[in-house]
Amino acid sequence: MSQTPARVETLRRLRAATGRLATAALRRLDAEYPWFRALPAQERSWVGTVAQAGISSFVAWYADPQHSHRSATEVFAAAPPELTRSVSLQHTLSIVRTVVEVVESHSDEFASPGNEVEVRQAILLYSREIAFSAAEVYARAAESRGAWDARLEALVVDALVRGEVDDDVPSRAAALGWNPGPTLVMVGTTDGALGEVQSAELRRTLRRIAPGALVGIHGEDLIVIARSDDDHGALTRQLLTSFGPGPVVLGPPAITLVEVARATRAAVAGVAAAPAWSLAPRPVGADELLPERVLVGDAAARERLIAIAYDPIQRAGGSLQETVATYLDCGRSLEVAARTMFVHANTVRYRLRKVAEMTGWDVLAHRDAHVLETAFKLGRLRDARRPSL
Repeated sequence: MSQTPARVETLRRLRAATGRLATAALRRLDAEYPWFRALPAQERSWVGTVAQAGISSFVAWYADPQHSHRSATEVFAAAPPELTRSVSLQHTLSIVRTVVEVVESHSDEFASPGNEVEVRQAILLYSREIAFSAAEVYARAAESRGAWDARLEALVVDALVRGEVDDDVPSRAAALGWNPGPTLVMVGTTDGALGEVQSAELRRTLRRIAPGALVGIHGEDLIVIARSDDDHGALTRQLLTSFGPGPVVLGPPAITLVEVARATRAAVAGVAAAPAWSLAPRPVGADELLPERVLVGDAAARERLIAIAYDPIQRAGGSLQETVATYLDCGRSLEVAARTMFVHANTVRYRLRKVAEMTGWDVLAHRDAHVLETAFKLGRLRDARRPSL
């Protein structure tokens, strides 16, 4: 575009007025937008930088419209990427609109005589360019942030599966929005192998049900870690529909990140062990699968099973401990246990019910008997390895 004397004069006046226009724009933002007044000083300075760059960019664009895209994009290069987290796209467009309105309201001051209409038209065209650039910057930031969040999520879930909660994991989890509190852990499988698009859709579905949930998809393994103060029973039923066929295991209750790691490891081991119990419910608690988890080599399950199903009965001692041990060793037969102990069968039945009342384990129930039998065998093996006092 040819530089007429009027255009040259307008450019001179524009360049001289950039600082004054930027100051006027910031005053306008401060007066009209409570969200701007509430910004910390650093973020306000970033906005000021963008406003100043926007006005300077308009001057450069007015001088050479052929470089419009480059000039408009450079406006947002003047501020750090963190601005897209502190200030939303909607607020950014408000900033752009305010800066444009301030420049337009002062156009008669810097437009040379006879050049007023051209300047106003230039302002309107540039406002469109800058709005498109803002949208492009936020789209790129969202894409980049999404990729970074996905990598961060994968690191956190992987650390929880391994049970390695080092100093970095809490900060990474916090960056993803996770904070300590009641957390539901569910582990199962997907409905077959998923492609990238299917995996993304599954993640969106799960997060619509449990906002902020950490989701791990490793092959066909699906891990969901949902922090929620709501009823976990209802949440479990909603999430269950997103899992594929096969066992779905719930980790023990967890609040801290260390507890979440333990719950995740327990649930992962539970999925591997669940096929050994053909009548296991769906979903099933990881602690309900303790005997089966022992079979797949889960050391934590072995220790917990002994602690909750063997040690309490051992501590009770006396006739109760002897009766449970004898009943199990006699093939779970009341009559055989009674003859072995030289007591009536009703006496054996009475003592076993006392054990159920005391511990919650009813050895007369088939599943509880299996759990206790496994626990007693493991407990005896442990005691046999202990040095005698």
